[in-house]
Amino acid sequence: MDAYDDPGRLLELSGSYWQACALHAGAMLDVFSPLCRAPMDVPALAAHLCCDARALAMLLTALVAMGLLVRDGDAYAAAPPARAFLDKGSPRCVAHVVRHHHRIMASWARLPEAVRTGRPLGEHMTDYGDPGAREDFLLAMDGIASAIAPVLAARVDLSGRRRFLDVGGGPGTYASHFCLANPGMTATVYDLPASREYALAKAARLGTADRVDFSAGDYLRDPLPSGYDVAWLSQILHAEDPDGCRTVIAKAAAVLNPGGLLFVHEFMLDDTLDGPLFAALFALNMLLGTPHGQGYAEGAIRGMLEEAGVREVRRLDFTGPNGSRVLWGVVSAA
Repeated sequence: MDAYDDPGRLLELSGSYWQACALHAGAMLDVFSPLCRAPMDVPALAAHLCCDARALAMLLTALVAMGLLVRDGDAYAAAPPARAFLDKGSPRCVAHVVRHHHRIMASWARLPEAVRTGRPLGEHMTDYGDPGAREDFLLAMDGIASAIAPVLAARVDLSGRRRFLDVGGGPGTYASHFCLANPGMTATVYDLPASREYALAKAARLGTADRVDFSAGDYLRDPLPSGYDVAWLSQILHAEDPDGCRTVIAKAAAVLNPGGLLFVHEFMLDDTLDGPLFAALFALNMLLGTPHGQGYAEGAIRGMLEEAGVREVRRLDFTGPNGSRVLWGVVSAA
């Protein structure tokens, strides 16, 4: 981050949530999708979205200023970034990620309270009571994973591996993409029961329904299915305390066949604990939304893997869009 040579940079940073809130409003109201179909004026769009015309006009003006919409006379249309990433019909749509960010924003406003008390201020992020929030969370995770999974599946050599376990896999995005990259492999998505329909629907859309199944359970409390050659733990450790992390890593290692591979994909902090910035901020997100979650340094995760009997632990030559990293190693023969 640039040095703060004057207060303007700090004030710009302090008020940056105004733009975030305008983007969130556009996603929550689904302003962008109809404007990707055809230009509309304010009265027509207000009627379509059941919004107040005066207030909607103000939001549209802000979205034009942000480069997300364009205006031609009285008509508004989606700009290229909105067409690519905020139209619900786009395969690269991230609107559900934006909607998820909106739902957790209220807790971020209470960060001082969370730091004073050490307690979360929102519901656990994977245990929403609101079905809409749950859907946004799972589809957000699918959207993020869909941009990463094909790259990782092409880069990771799983030759000769027949059975793949996606622990805490949610919508099963990684399970399906690893199957697509490895025609002889089948996969199991292991997660809470509420994820079943999303994971099976994702497999059906990607053409892996005959090779991806679902096993319901809580990876901390219930036994994992056994007899796998690969275990994949993507973005689940940050929701747990260190004991919980050790538990799930040990359980995953225990259900692998001798010589099996265990992968951990996470937003890892540097061992110097001075970055990366996204990983440091994401740790605060876990403070706000989970009872025990936090960020972990790469060295700490490496140590947990080695404690579980994982050998030859190394870091994959990969960095995700938000700086995520992958550690992996081999489970020794019993």
